[in-house]
Amino acid sequence: MIQFLLNQELRSEHALDPNLTVLNYLREHVGKSGTKEGCASGDCGACTVVVGELQTDDDGREHIRYRSLNSCLTFVSSLHGKQLISVEDLKHQGELHSVQKAMVECHGSQCGFCTPGFVMSLFALQKNSDAPDHAKAHEALAGNLCRCTGYRPILAAAEQSCCGKQPDQFDAREAETIARLKAIAPTSIGELNSGDKRCLVPLTVADLADLYDAYPQARLLAGGTDLALEVTQFHRTLPVMIYVGNVAEMKRIEHFDDRIEIGAATALSDCYEALNAEYPDFGELLHRFASLQIRNQGTLGGNIGNASPIGDSPPLLIALGAQIVLCKGETRRTLNLEDYFIDYRVTARQESEFIEKIIVPRATTEQRFRAYKVSKRLDDDISAVCAAFNLRVENGVITDARVAFGGMAAIPKRAAHCEAVLLGQPFNNAVVERACTALGEDFTPLSDFRASKEYRLLSAQNLLRKYFIELQTPHIETRVTAYV
Repeated sequence: MIQFLLNQELRSEHALDPNLTVLNYLREHVGKSGTKEGCASGDCGACTVVVGELQTDDDGREHIRYRSLNSCLTFVSSLHGKQLISVEDLKHQGELHSVQKAMVECHGSQCGFCTPGFVMSLFALQKNSDAPDHAKAHEALAGNLCRCTGYRPILAAAEQSCCGKQPDQFDAREAETIARLKAIAPTSIGELNSGDKRCLVPLTVADLADLYDAYPQARLLAGGTDLALEVTQFHRTLPVMIYVGNVAEMKRIEHFDDRIEIGAATALSDCYEALNAEYPDFGELLHRFASLQIRNQGTLGGNIGNASPIGDSPPLLIALGAQIVLCKGETRRTLNLEDYFIDYRVTARQESEFIEKIIVPRATTEQRFRAYKVSKRLDDDISAVCAAFNLRVENGVITDARVAFGGMAAIPKRAAHCEAVLLGQPFNNAVVERACTALGEDFTPLSDFRASKEYRLLSAQNLLRKYFIELQTPHIETRVTAYV
Protein backbone atom coordinates (compact mmCIF):
# COMPACT_ATOMS: atom_id res chain seq x y z
CA MET A 1 0.00 0.00 0.00
CA ILE A 2 1.02 3.62 -0.55
CA GLN A 3 -0.41 6.68 1.19
CA PHE A 4 -0.38 10.35 0.26
CA LEU A 5 -2.40 13.51 0.73
CA LEU A 6 -4.54 14.73 -2.14
CA ASN A 7 -4.48 18.31 -0.90
CA GLN A 8 -5.81 17.47 2.59
CA GLU A 9 -7.56 14.20 1.75
CA LEU A 10 -5.73 11.03 2.79
CA ARG A 11 -5.50 8.56 -0.08
CA SER A 12 -4.53 4.94 0.54
CA GLU A 13 -3.94 2.93 -2.62
CA HIS A 14 -2.77 -0.63 -3.07
CA ALA A 15 -4.44 -2.16 -6.16
CA LEU A 16 -3.78 0.60 -8.69
CA ASP A 17 -1.94 -0.10 -11.93
CA PRO A 18 1.66 1.00 -11.18
CA ASN A 19 1.90 2.27 -14.77
CA LEU A 20 -0.77 4.87 -13.96
CA THR A 21 0.47 8.44 -14.19
CA VAL A 22 -0.57 11.16 -11.76
CA LEU A 23 -2.21 12.96 -14.69
CA ASN A 24 -4.52 10.05 -15.44
CA TYR A 25 -5.08 9.37 -11.75
CA LEU A 26 -6.38 12.91 -11.29
CA ARG A 27 -8.53 12.93 -14.39
CA GLU A 28 -9.88 9.38 -14.41
CA HIS A 29 -9.87 8.24 -10.78
CA VAL A 30 -10.70 11.32 -8.71
CA GLY A 31 -12.51 13.46 -11.27
CA LYS A 32 -10.11 16.39 -11.22
CA SER A 33 -9.91 17.31 -14.88
CA GLY A 34 -8.35 20.75 -14.52
CA THR A 35 -4.93 19.23 -15.12
CA LYS A 36 -4.52 18.87 -18.89
CA GLU A 37 -2.62 16.55 -21.19
CA GLY A 38 -0.85 18.42 -23.95
CA CYS A 39 2.14 16.36 -25.04
CA ALA A 40 2.48 13.42 -22.60
CA SER A 41 6.24 13.90 -22.79
CA GLY A 42 7.00 16.68 -20.30
CA ASP A 43 7.49 19.40 -22.91
CA CYS A 44 4.42 21.65 -22.69
CA GLY A 45 3.68 22.02 -18.98
CA ALA A 46 -0.11 21.83 -19.33
CA CYS A 47 -0.13 18.94 -16.85
CA THR A 48 1.89 20.72 -14.15
CA VAL A 49 0.99 19.91 -10.56
CA VAL A 50 2.74 20.72 -7.29
CA VAL A 51 3.99 18.12 -4.82
CA GLY A 52 4.69 19.01 -1.20
CA GLU A 53 7.28 17.04 0.73
CA LEU A 54 8.27 17.29 4.39
CA GLN A 55 11.77 18.72 4.86
CA THR A 56 13.91 19.36 7.93
CA ASP A 57 16.43 22.20 7.86
CA ASP A 58 19.90 22.01 9.40
CA ASP A 59 18.55 23.87 12.43
CA GLY A 60 15.85 21.22 12.90
CA ARG A 61 12.95 23.34 11.61
CA GLU A 62 10.36 21.34 9.71
CA HIS A 63 8.62 22.79 6.66
CA ILE A 64 6.98 21.70 3.44
CA ARG A 65 8.92 22.07 0.22
CA TYR A 66 6.68 22.61 -2.79
CA ARG A 67 7.84 21.56 -6.25
CA SER A 68 6.28 21.77 -9.68
CA LEU A 69 6.22 18.48 -11.60
CA ASN A 70 4.96 17.16 -14.90
CA SER A 71 2.11 14.85 -13.88
CA CYS A 72 2.20 13.13 -17.29
CA LEU A 73 5.66 11.73 -16.42
CA THR A 74 5.01 10.99 -12.75
CA PHE A 75 3.83 7.56 -11.68
CA VAL A 76 1.44 7.47 -8.72
CA SER A 77 3.86 5.30 -6.70
CA SER A 78 6.21 8.29 -6.39
CA LEU A 79 3.60 10.12 -4.28
CA HIS A 80 4.12 7.80 -1.31
CA GLY A 81 4.34 9.95 1.83
CA LYS A 82 3.83 13.28 0.00
CA GLN A 83 1.13 15.85 -0.72
CA LEU A 84 -0.32 16.33 -4.19
CA ILE A 85 -1.85 19.70 -5.09
CA SER A 86 -3.74 20.30 -8.34
CA VAL A 87 -5.30 23.45 -9.75
CA GLU A 88 -8.69 22.64 -8.20
CA ASP A 89 -7.16 22.88 -4.73
CA LEU A 90 -6.14 26.54 -4.99
CA LYS A 91 -9.59 28.12 -4.80
CA HIS A 92 -10.58 28.54 -1.15
CA GLN A 93 -13.95 29.43 0.35
CA GLY A 94 -15.20 30.64 -3.01
CA GLU A 95 -12.19 32.91 -3.59
CA LEU A 96 -9.57 32.45 -6.28
CA HIS A 97 -6.00 32.06 -5.13
CA SER A 98 -3.79 35.11 -5.63
CA VAL A 99 -1.95 33.49 -8.56
CA GLN A 100 -5.29 32.78 -10.25
CA LYS A 101 -6.45 36.34 -9.66
CA ALA A 102 -3.22 37.65 -11.14
CA MET A 103 -3.71 35.58 -14.30
CA VAL A 104 -7.20 37.05 -14.66
CA GLU A 105 -6.27 40.66 -13.90
CA CYS A 106 -3.15 40.61 -16.10
CA HIS A 107 -5.04 38.96 -18.99
CA GLY A 108 -2.72 35.95 -18.91
CA SER A 109 -5.21 33.48 -20.41
CA GLN A 110 -6.95 33.19 -23.75
CA CYS A 111 -8.00 29.71 -24.86
CA GLY A 112 -7.25 28.49 -21.33
CA PHE A 113 -5.86 25.06 -22.12
CA CYS A 114 -2.38 25.84 -20.81
CA THR A 115 -3.63 28.05 -17.97
CA PRO A 116 -3.85 25.42 -15.19
CA GLY A 117 -0.22 24.47 -15.77
CA PHE A 118 0.90 28.10 -15.66
CA VAL A 119 -1.12 28.64 -12.50
CA MET A 120 0.54 25.71 -10.77
CA SER A 121 4.03 26.86 -11.83
CA LEU A 122 3.22 30.33 -10.48
CA PHE A 123 1.95 28.77 -7.24
CA ALA A 124 5.25 26.90 -6.79
CA LEU A 125 7.20 30.06 -7.62
CA GLN A 126 5.21 32.02 -5.04
CA LYS A 127 5.85 29.38 -2.39
CA ASN A 128 9.59 29.28 -3.06
CA SER A 129 10.45 32.94 -3.53
CA ASP A 130 9.42 36.09 -1.67
CA ALA A 131 10.24 38.50 -4.47
CA PRO A 132 11.35 36.68 -7.62
CA ASP A 133 13.26 38.64 -10.21
CA HIS A 134 12.72 38.27 -13.95
CA ALA A 135 15.26 35.43 -14.16
CA LYS A 136 13.52 33.37 -11.47
CA ALA A 137 10.13 33.92 -13.06
CA HIS A 138 11.53 32.95 -16.44
CA GLU A 139 13.02 29.78 -14.96
CA ALA A 140 9.77 28.84 -13.22
CA LEU A 141 7.71 29.30 -16.39
CA ALA A 142 10.18 28.06 -19.03
CA GLY A 143 8.59 24.61 -18.96
CA ASN A 144 5.11 25.95 -19.73
CA LEU A 145 4.15 26.70 -23.31
CA CYS A 146 1.41 29.07 -24.47
CA ARG A 147 0.32 29.26 -28.10
CA CYS A 148 -2.14 32.17 -28.09
CA THR A 149 -1.75 34.66 -25.23
CA GLY A 150 1.97 35.40 -25.30
CA TYR A 151 4.21 35.49 -22.28
CA ARG A 152 4.31 39.16 -21.32
CA PRO A 153 0.99 39.15 -19.42
CA ILE A 154 1.89 35.85 -17.76
CA LEU A 155 5.19 37.30 -16.56
CA ALA A 156 3.20 40.29 -15.31
CA ALA A 157 1.01 37.84 -13.37
CA ALA A 158 4.14 36.33 -11.86
CA GLU A 159 5.29 39.75 -10.67
CA GLN A 160 1.87 40.68 -9.27
CA SER A 161 1.28 37.41 -7.42
CA CYS A 162 4.77 36.83 -6.07
CA CYS A 163 5.90 40.29 -5.03
CA GLY A 164 4.31 41.28 -1.77
CA LYS A 165 2.48 37.97 -1.51
CA GLN A 166 -0.04 37.40 1.24
CA PRO A 167 -0.46 34.22 3.33
CA ASP A 168 -2.89 31.68 1.86
CA GLN A 169 -4.76 28.62 3.12
CA PHE A 170 -1.69 26.45 2.66
CA ASP A 171 0.29 28.68 5.00
CA ALA A 172 -2.55 28.65 7.51
CA ARG A 173 -2.67 24.86 7.50
CA GLU A 174 1.07 24.24 7.34
CA ALA A 175 1.37 22.89 10.89
CA GLU A 176 -1.59 20.60 10.33
CA THR A 177 -0.21 19.39 7.01
CA ILE A 178 3.21 18.73 8.54
CA ALA A 179 1.55 16.63 11.25
CA ARG A 180 -0.40 14.66 8.66
CA LEU A 181 2.68 14.06 6.51
CA LYS A 182 4.59 12.86 9.56
CA ALA A 183 1.73 10.49 10.37
CA ILE A 184 1.92 8.87 6.92
CA ALA A 185 5.72 8.92 6.63
CA PRO A 186 6.72 5.52 5.17
CA THR A 187 8.17 3.08 7.70
CA SER A 188 8.31 -0.05 5.55
CA ILE A 189 8.48 -1.08 1.90
CA GLY A 190 5.47 0.26 0.02
CA GLU A 191 3.83 -1.42 -2.93
CA LEU A 192 1.28 -0.90 -5.67
CA ASN A 193 0.05 -4.18 -7.10
CA SER A 194 -2.58 -4.62 -9.80
CA GLY A 195 -2.08 -8.38 -10.06
CA ASP A 196 0.01 -8.53 -13.22
CA LYS A 197 2.02 -5.39 -12.49
CA ARG A 198 3.69 -4.11 -9.36
CA CYS A 199 5.86 -1.27 -8.09
CA LEU A 200 7.92 -1.63 -4.93
CA VAL A 201 9.02 1.36 -2.86
CA PRO A 202 12.05 0.62 -0.62
CA LEU A 203 13.34 3.02 2.04
CA THR A 204 16.99 1.95 2.36
CA VAL A 205 19.84 0.98 0.07
CA ALA A 206 19.88 -2.46 1.66
CA ASP A 207 16.19 -2.97 0.89
CA LEU A 208 16.73 -1.74 -2.66
CA ALA A 209 19.62 -4.15 -3.17
CA ASP A 210 17.55 -7.07 -1.86
CA LEU A 211 14.56 -6.22 -4.03
CA TYR A 212 16.66 -5.74 -7.16
CA ASP A 213 18.37 -9.06 -6.50
CA ALA A 214 14.96 -10.72 -6.16
CA TYR A 215 13.56 -8.96 -9.25
CA PRO A 216 16.50 -8.45 -11.63
CA GLN A 217 14.06 -7.80 -14.48
CA ALA A 218 12.59 -4.80 -12.66
CA ARG A 219 12.98 -1.30 -14.06
CA LEU A 220 14.44 1.20 -11.60
CA LEU A 221 12.26 4.28 -11.32
CA ALA A 222 13.85 7.48 -10.10
CA GLY A 223 12.43 10.70 -11.57
CA GLY A 224 10.73 8.78 -14.36
CA THR A 225 11.24 11.58 -16.90
CA ASP A 226 12.76 9.09 -19.33
CA LEU A 227 11.21 5.80 -18.20
CA ALA A 228 7.64 7.13 -18.21
CA LEU A 229 7.93 7.85 -21.94
CA GLU A 230 7.86 4.11 -22.55
CA VAL A 231 4.32 4.14 -21.20
CA THR A 232 3.05 7.52 -22.44
CA GLN A 233 4.71 7.61 -25.86
CA PHE A 234 5.42 3.99 -26.80
CA HIS A 235 2.44 2.44 -24.96
CA ARG A 236 4.54 -0.28 -23.40
CA THR A 237 3.80 -2.06 -20.14
CA LEU A 238 6.28 -2.07 -17.28
CA PRO A 239 5.50 -5.23 -15.27
CA VAL A 240 7.84 -4.57 -12.34
CA MET A 241 9.29 -1.28 -11.14
CA ILE A 242 11.30 -0.34 -8.07
CA TYR A 243 10.96 3.31 -7.06
CA VAL A 244 14.17 4.66 -5.52
CA GLY A 245 12.95 8.17 -4.69
CA ASN A 246 12.22 7.33 -1.05
CA VAL A 247 15.72 5.97 -0.34
CA ALA A 248 17.08 8.81 1.79
CA GLU A 249 20.68 7.56 1.57
CA MET A 250 20.59 8.05 -2.20
CA LYS A 251 19.37 11.64 -1.96
CA ARG A 252 22.26 13.01 0.11
CA ILE A 253 24.93 15.43 -1.00
CA GLU A 254 28.07 15.17 1.11
CA HIS A 255 31.11 17.44 0.90
CA PHE A 256 34.64 16.24 1.60
CA ASP A 257 37.98 17.99 1.24
CA ASP A 258 38.70 16.49 -2.17
CA ARG A 259 35.28 15.45 -3.50
CA ILE A 260 31.52 15.80 -3.45
CA GLU A 261 29.42 12.65 -3.19
CA ILE A 262 25.95 12.95 -4.70
CA GLY A 263 23.34 10.26 -4.18
CA ALA A 264 22.08 8.83 -7.45
CA ALA A 265 18.45 9.64 -6.58
CA THR A 266 19.18 13.33 -5.97
CA ALA A 267 17.03 15.58 -8.14
CA LEU A 268 18.93 17.73 -10.62
CA SER A 269 17.51 20.88 -9.03
CA ASP A 270 19.02 19.77 -5.70
CA CYS A 271 22.40 19.20 -7.36
CA TYR A 272 22.55 22.78 -8.58
CA GLU A 273 23.88 24.53 -5.49
CA ALA A 274 26.73 22.06 -4.87
CA LEU A 275 27.84 21.80 -8.50
CA ASN A 276 27.45 25.50 -9.25
CA ALA A 277 29.60 26.43 -6.24
CA GLU A 278 32.48 24.32 -7.57
CA TYR A 279 31.91 24.66 -11.30
CA PRO A 280 29.78 27.65 -12.36
CA ASP A 281 29.56 26.36 -15.93
CA PHE A 282 27.97 23.17 -14.62
CA GLY A 283 25.41 25.28 -12.80
CA GLU A 284 24.73 27.35 -15.91
CA LEU A 285 24.18 24.22 -17.97
CA LEU A 286 21.77 22.82 -15.39
CA HIS A 287 19.63 25.93 -15.91
CA ARG A 288 19.28 24.83 -19.52
CA PHE A 289 18.63 21.19 -18.66
CA ALA A 290 15.04 20.70 -19.84
CA SER A 291 12.59 22.62 -17.63
CA LEU A 292 12.30 23.25 -13.91
CA GLN A 293 9.56 20.61 -13.71
CA ILE A 294 11.93 18.05 -15.24
CA ARG A 295 14.86 19.13 -13.04
CA ASN A 296 12.63 18.74 -10.00
CA GLN A 297 11.99 15.12 -10.99
CA GLY A 298 14.97 13.93 -13.02
CA THR A 299 17.98 12.67 -11.08
CA LEU A 300 21.69 12.81 -11.68
CA GLY A 301 21.91 9.02 -11.41
CA GLY A 302 19.09 8.61 -13.90
CA ASN A 303 20.71 10.93 -16.41
CA ILE A 304 23.77 8.69 -16.26
CA GLY A 305 22.00 5.37 -15.94
CA ASN A 306 19.84 5.67 -19.05
CA ALA A 307 23.07 5.85 -21.10
CA SER A 308 21.71 8.35 -23.59
CA PRO A 309 24.35 9.70 -26.00
CA ILE A 310 22.80 13.15 -25.64
CA GLY A 311 22.47 13.34 -21.85
CA ASP A 312 23.81 16.68 -20.68
CA SER A 313 25.53 15.73 -17.43
CA PRO A 314 27.78 12.79 -18.51
CA PRO A 315 30.16 14.81 -20.75
CA LEU A 316 30.68 17.35 -17.96
CA LEU A 317 31.20 14.69 -15.32
CA ILE A 318 33.60 12.77 -17.56
CA ALA A 319 35.66 15.91 -18.18
CA LEU A 320 35.83 16.44 -14.42
CA GLY A 321 37.07 12.90 -13.82
CA ALA A 322 33.95 11.82 -11.92
CA GLN A 323 33.39 8.28 -10.66
CA ILE A 324 30.29 6.28 -9.80
CA VAL A 325 29.71 3.77 -7.03
CA LEU A 326 27.83 0.69 -8.20
CA CYS A 327 26.03 -1.51 -5.67
CA LYS A 328 24.95 -5.13 -5.98
CA GLY A 329 23.80 -6.84 -2.80
CA GLU A 330 26.42 -5.97 -0.19
CA THR A 331 29.15 -5.50 -2.81
CA ARG A 332 30.23 -2.11 -4.08
CA ARG A 333 32.69 -1.10 -6.76
CA THR A 334 33.89 2.30 -7.90
CA LEU A 335 34.17 2.93 -11.62
CA ASN A 336 35.44 5.87 -13.62
CA LEU A 337 32.36 7.30 -15.30
CA GLU A 338 33.98 7.21 -18.73
CA ASP A 339 34.29 3.41 -18.36
CA TYR A 340 30.60 2.99 -17.58
CA PHE A 341 29.50 3.66 -21.17
CA ILE A 342 30.31 0.85 -23.61
CA ASP A 343 28.01 1.25 -26.63
CA TYR A 344 24.66 2.76 -27.48
CA ARG A 345 22.51 2.16 -24.37
CA VAL A 346 25.01 -0.50 -23.25
CA THR A 347 26.84 -0.01 -19.97
CA ALA A 348 29.19 -1.83 -17.62
CA ARG A 349 26.38 -2.33 -15.11
CA GLN A 350 25.86 -5.95 -14.11
CA GLU A 351 22.53 -7.64 -13.47
CA SER A 352 20.86 -6.32 -10.30
CA GLU A 353 23.58 -3.67 -9.96
CA PHE A 354 22.59 -0.03 -9.56
CA ILE A 355 24.27 3.35 -9.30
CA GLU A 356 24.34 4.35 -5.64
CA LYS A 357 26.21 7.66 -5.86
CA ILE A 358 28.37 9.88 -8.02
CA ILE A 359 31.75 11.16 -6.86
CA VAL A 360 32.79 14.54 -8.28
CA PRO A 361 36.31 15.88 -7.59
CA ARG A 362 36.35 19.35 -6.08
CA ALA A 363 37.68 22.22 -8.16
CA THR A 364 41.29 23.29 -7.99
CA THR A 365 42.83 26.63 -8.90
CA GLU A 366 44.80 25.06 -11.74
CA GLN A 367 41.72 23.76 -13.56
CA ARG A 368 40.17 25.58 -16.50
CA PHE A 369 36.72 24.02 -16.80
CA ARG A 370 34.08 25.17 -19.27
CA ALA A 371 30.90 23.58 -20.62
CA TYR A 372 28.81 24.46 -23.67
CA LYS A 373 25.48 23.30 -25.03
CA VAL A 374 24.31 23.76 -28.60
CA SER A 375 20.57 23.36 -29.11
CA LYS A 376 17.83 24.83 -31.26
CA ARG A 377 16.14 26.51 -28.28
CA LEU A 378 17.77 28.13 -25.29
CA ASP A 379 15.36 26.55 -22.81
CA ASP A 380 13.85 23.10 -22.52
CA ASP A 381 15.67 21.48 -25.43
CA ILE A 382 17.93 18.51 -26.05
CA SER A 383 21.54 19.05 -27.07
CA ALA A 384 22.73 18.68 -30.62
CA VAL A 385 26.25 18.92 -29.18
CA CYS A 386 27.31 19.18 -25.55
CA ALA A 387 30.99 19.88 -24.88
CA ALA A 388 33.11 20.00 -21.73
CA PHE A 389 36.75 21.08 -21.55
CA ASN A 390 38.96 20.73 -18.51
CA LEU A 391 42.60 21.70 -19.00
CA ARG A 392 45.35 22.27 -16.50
CA VAL A 393 47.80 24.90 -17.74
CA GLU A 394 51.06 25.54 -15.89
CA ASN A 395 53.55 28.15 -17.07
CA GLY A 396 51.74 28.31 -20.39
CA VAL A 397 51.97 24.54 -20.99
CA ILE A 398 49.02 22.11 -20.94
CA THR A 399 49.86 19.52 -18.28
CA ASP A 400 46.52 17.73 -18.24
CA ALA A 401 43.68 17.60 -20.74
CA ARG A 402 40.20 16.15 -20.46
CA VAL A 403 37.85 16.87 -23.35
CA ALA A 404 34.44 15.17 -23.54
CA PHE A 405 31.43 15.43 -25.81
CA GLY A 406 27.82 14.32 -25.94
CA GLY A 407 25.86 14.05 -29.18
CA MET A 408 28.97 13.19 -31.19
CA ALA A 409 28.96 9.39 -30.84
CA ALA A 410 26.85 6.47 -29.63
CA ILE A 411 28.02 7.26 -26.09
CA PRO A 412 29.31 10.32 -24.24
CA LYS A 413 33.05 10.03 -24.55
CA ARG A 414 36.43 11.69 -24.33
CA ALA A 415 38.22 13.00 -27.41
CA ALA A 416 41.42 10.99 -27.10
CA HIS A 417 43.17 12.27 -30.24
CA CYS A 418 42.32 15.86 -29.39
CA GLU A 419 43.68 15.42 -25.86
CA ALA A 420 46.89 13.85 -27.18
CA VAL A 421 47.52 16.87 -29.40
CA LEU A 422 46.98 19.28 -26.50
CA LEU A 423 48.93 17.47 -23.80
CA GLY A 424 52.41 18.83 -23.15
CA GLN A 425 52.01 21.64 -25.66
CA PRO A 426 51.82 25.40 -25.21
CA PHE A 427 48.30 26.70 -24.98
CA ASN A 428 48.23 28.76 -28.13
CA ASN A 429 46.16 29.12 -31.27
CA ALA A 430 48.30 26.84 -33.42
CA VAL A 431 47.99 23.94 -30.98
CA VAL A 432 44.26 24.51 -30.63
CA GLU A 433 43.83 24.39 -34.41
CA ARG A 434 45.68 21.07 -34.57
CA ALA A 435 43.44 19.79 -31.76
CA CYS A 436 40.38 20.88 -33.73
CA THR A 437 41.57 18.84 -36.68
CA ALA A 438 42.12 15.86 -34.39
CA LEU A 439 38.46 15.95 -33.40
CA GLY A 440 37.74 14.60 -36.86
CA GLU A 441 39.64 11.45 -35.87
CA ASP A 442 37.79 11.14 -32.56
CA PHE A 443 34.23 11.36 -33.85
CA THR A 444 32.13 10.40 -36.85
CA PRO A 445 28.82 11.92 -35.79
CA LEU A 446 25.45 11.03 -37.24
CA SER A 447 22.94 13.26 -38.97
CA ASP A 448 19.45 13.46 -37.50
CA PHE A 449 16.64 15.98 -37.08
CA ARG A 450 18.67 17.94 -34.52
CA ALA A 451 21.77 18.49 -36.64
CA SER A 452 23.74 17.16 -39.58
CA LYS A 453 27.03 15.35 -39.05
CA GLU A 454 28.89 18.25 -40.66
CA TYR A 455 27.24 20.76 -38.35
CA ARG A 456 28.04 18.67 -35.29
CA LEU A 457 31.73 18.31 -36.14
CA LEU A 458 32.12 21.97 -37.01
CA SER A 459 30.29 22.97 -33.83
CA ALA A 460 32.57 20.75 -31.74
CA GLN A 461 35.63 22.34 -33.30
CA ASN A 462 34.26 25.84 -32.86
CA LEU A 463 33.48 25.16 -29.21
CA LEU A 464 37.12 24.27 -28.62
CA ARG A 465 38.10 27.51 -30.32
CA LYS A 466 35.56 29.36 -28.18
CA TYR A 467 37.03 27.78 -25.04
CA PHE A 468 40.52 28.98 -26.03
CA ILE A 469 39.34 32.50 -26.82
CA GLU A 470 37.43 32.82 -23.55
CA LEU A 471 40.42 31.72 -21.48
CA GLN A 472 42.73 34.07 -23.32
CA THR A 473 40.33 37.02 -23.13
CA PRO A 474 38.04 36.39 -20.14
CA HIS A 475 36.45 39.83 -20.41
CA ILE A 476 34.50 38.65 -23.49
CA GLU A 477 33.49 35.35 -21.93
CA THR A 478 29.88 34.55 -22.87
CA ARG A 479 29.39 31.38 -20.82
CA VAL A 480 27.12 28.52 -21.64
CA THR A 481 23.76 30.28 -21.56
CA ALA A 482 24.67 32.65 -24.34
CA TYR A 483 25.63 29.99 -26.85
CA VAL A 484 22.84 28.43 -28.85
